[in-house]
Amino acid sequence: MTDTYLDRIGGLIRDARKHRGLTQSQLAQVLGTSQSAVHRIEAGNQNLSLDMVNRIAAALDSQLISVGRPAPTHLRVEGGHQLSGSISVRSSKNAAVALLCASLLNKGRTVLRGIARIEEVNRILEVLTSIGVEATWSEDKADLTLVRPARLELDRMDEEAARRTRSVIMFLGPLLHQESEFNLPYPGGCDLGARTVEPHLHVLRRYGLDVVATEGFYRCTADPERATLDRAIVLTERGDTVTENALFAAAMTPGTTVLRNASPNYMVQDVCYFLTKLGVKINGIGTTTLEVTGVADIDVDVEYTPSEDPIEAMSLITAAIVTNSELTITRCPMEYLEIELAILEEMGLDFTLSDEYAGANGHVRLADVTVRPSTLRARRDKIHPMPFPGLNIDNLPFFAVIAATATGATQIHDWVYENRAIHLLEMNKLGAAVDLLDPHRIVVQGPTKWRGHEVVCPPALRPAVCVLLCMLAARGTSLLRDTYVINRGYEDLAARLNLLGAKIDTFTD
Repeated sequence: MTDTYLDRIGGLIRDARKHRGLTQSQLAQVLGTSQSAVHRIEAGNQNLSLDMVNRIAAALDSQLISVGRPAPTHLRVEGGHQLSGSISVRSSKNAAVALLCASLLNKGRTVLRGIARIEEVNRILEVLTSIGVEATWSEDKADLTLVRPARLELDRMDEEAARRTRSVIMFLGPLLHQESEFNLPYPGGCDLGARTVEPHLHVLRRYGLDVVATEGFYRCTADPERATLDRAIVLTERGDTVTENALFAAAMTPGTTVLRNASPNYMVQDVCYFLTKLGVKINGIGTTTLEVTGVADIDVDVEYTPSEDPIEAMSLITAAIVTNSELTITRCPMEYLEIELAILEEMGLDFTLSDEYAGANGHVRLADVTVRPSTLRARRDKIHPMPFPGLNIDNLPFFAVIAATATGATQIHDWVYENRAIHLLEMNKLGAAVDLLDPHRIVVQGPTKWRGHEVVCPPALRPAVCVLLCMLAARGTSLLRDTYVINRGYEDLAARLNLLGAKIDTFTD
């Protein structure tokens, strides 16, 4: 078994053991082994025979693995409990997947510290290891070491894993420097409406990449001699992954490239800081104009710590608001939350901020946010996202939950995605009053008397988490079915909320 699969099986064993109410020592006694062995198994650091897997499954009365796709995981939520205590924001999911793709540029050893252990990371790791990249977690699972082979085995790519993540589109930028011809499976991901890859192709054509869409694959031909870099490249969409692909292409292109209308968002800044550690020179980090001086070859042993995730921070702030709780969220990346906090202050949220301190990568500004029970009022103006430094598009859905707790009507305008506003209508099953004006606009009327209900997880990450957060406040018991999409972007979210006083059980049919 690969490290990735051992890690996933270990997580299943840990969850099943906790669901049965057993300690590691108690499970070890049933199996006739040591507590340290069980610890290694759950951490993904122990090779497992099928016989041992079957013995563990029998001991836990749980089918851990099966032929074909695993059974979906569900959550049972006993609502109405206030949260308390303190919780730390973990590293950025979007930075993690971008840095994994960026590692393909480096012939040396890449160590990513504190990387998010989520399903989206697992999918990209499955793709990377299938093409020959060595991926090794540290003993405590905090750090990931990546070593790519001299020649990637692209014909052995795990197509199923590639099709389950949109992030694989970011292979285009690194691969155009290494292969004259290659195929890339069509990417998947959240159901957020039509999202074209044309902005990616518009940029990468300037670097000599030609892409033809065939059935199920992008057929790619790279010829650096066709590059036309005599003038600045203007991105037709200020997208995060588009900008990252452009940076990957520029990183190994000798000379200086100017990228205009670039995204200055948090994950793009992480990529820029990582590339500078590889020897690439980048001016304008955090702005919409990037001047990139690339290098012909990258062979560096590098360590990097991605910044904390502003979207997880906003999720936890929302959890405190919807449950009317006092909660401290530590290690919040302030540069990417200041607009959101300003709007919340305007709506009447009682919160305080600690003094700021530096993050592990030396660039991000962190602070601790303490949220207290508050009586919120609807915002007079509509709430809508804007490119950084505006309100983050991925934080917008949480304002639907917050607006549902406030007195009055709030209009929320999600102008970027066609379907995401529609997914937020699932909140109505829990007692919210969300009216759809069109595929991009909703009106939320509050305050809400939340009630428990059974809901199938929306097929988009942030709306799915919004439904879970509403369930925390709903009286009675709620069921949230098929929660894979939440695991794509959050690590152990249910278990972490339970440590704060939530009552959430994980189960399978």
